[in-house]
Amino acid sequence: MAKDPKFTTTEIAKIGWYTARMAKRGIAGENVHIDDLTRKVDRIIDGAREREAQQAADLAEAEKAARKERAKNVRK
Repeated sequence: MAKDPKFTTTEIAKIGWYTARMAKRGIAGENVHIDDLTRKVDRIIDGAREREAQQAADLAEAEKAARKERAKNVRK
């Protein structure tokens, strides 16, 4: 299983809310459908992974630009 990303406060609150709703439906019985809530939680987790990957890419790009700028300043 993939490592979970760092979640924002909003994402944590939404996951908690959906988990509570799943638990409430679970109290109603075993035959209660919770796949819609499971998909919503999965979507939040996938979005967090994408956000974290984008932030890592942006950071790498910024570091590359900074190295290029430093190299340019050293030559002068």
